[in-house]
Amino acid sequence: MAKIKHTKNELKTQREALMRYQRFLPTLELKKSQLVTEIRRRMREIDLLEENVQQVAAEIFEWVDVMAEEVDLKALLKIRAIQTEEGNIAGIDIMVFKNVEFEDIPYDYFTTPLWVDRALEILREQISRRIKIEILQKQVDILLEEMRITIQRINLFEKVKIPEARENIRVIQIFLGDAQTAEVVRGKIAKAKIQSKQELAGV
Repeated sequence: MAKIKHTKNELKTQREALMRYQRFLPTLELKKSQLVTEIRRRMREIDLLEENVQQVAAEIFEWVDVMAEEVDLKALLKIRAIQTEEGNIAGIDIMVFKNVEFEDIPYDYFTTPLWVDRALEILREQISRRIKIEILQKQVDILLEEMRITIQRINLFEKVKIPEARENIRVIQIFLGDAQTAEVVRGKIAKAKIQSKQELAGV
C-alpha cells in the first residue's frame, strides 16, 4: 500500500477515489454480463452451424455413389470475396460475416452430369458455413480476451482499490481524530496553566 498523507485534502482525495471506483464497478459488471451473453450466443450459433455441416456431409455421403463420374468440382469452386462488415459488441469492434462471393466459372451443361449443379450449390453452402464458423470463432476469441481484461479490472476494484481507499479513509480519520483530540487536550492544558498563573498573580 502506498504511503498516504494524513491530511484533510488527502481524505477528500481518497473519498473521491472511493466514489469513482464504486461508480465504475457496476459499469464493468454490466459489460461482463453483456460479454457472457454474447459469447454464449455465438458459441450456440457455432454449434448449430457445425451440426448443420456434419448433417449435410452425412447426406452427401449417402448419395455419393451417384456422383461416381469423374468431375473436378474443385476447379468449378473458386471464392471471389468474403464479405464482412464492422460490428460492435459492448464497445469492442468485431468483424461480422455477411456473405461469400464465388466466381462464376462456366462449364458445359450438355457434357457435365446433371448432379453437378446441385453438388456445387451444396458445396458453396458448406464453404459459407465453414467461413462463418471461423469468423464467429474469431469473435468469440476477441470477446473472451475482453472478458478476461474486464474480470481483471473488476477484481482490481473489488479486491484492491475499494478496500485500499476505505482503509486509507479509516486511517486518515483516526489520525485526524487523534490530532483533534490532542489539540483539545493541549488547549485545556494551556488554559489551565493560564488560569493557574492568573490565580498565582492575584495572590
